[in-house]
Amino acid sequence: MKNIDPKKYNLSSRIQLQENSFGRLFIIIDRKSRIIMKDGLRILKIVNTIKQVEKNTSISVLTSAPICSKTKLFLSESNIEIKVLS
Repeated sequence: MKNIDPKKYNLSSRIQLQENSFGRLFIIIDRKSRIIMKDGLRILKIVNTIKQVEKNTSISVLTSAPICSKTKLFLSESNIEIKVLS
């Protein structure tokens, strides 16, 4: 996977983006604290910002943190796939 510059999508430089060989974008969240609903809303905002630039891009979240069950449900309803960062 290769790193993508978040400035391309008018995002903060602190956001980590990676792209795999199939063109799928991943938002990387590497931390130990739980991902809660406030984080889920922020992730949805990032996804919507990326989709304004590239409409047909599929976006997932790679995380090493545990995720709140309500946040998991919220993101899956918004068609955002969550994968475990290894």
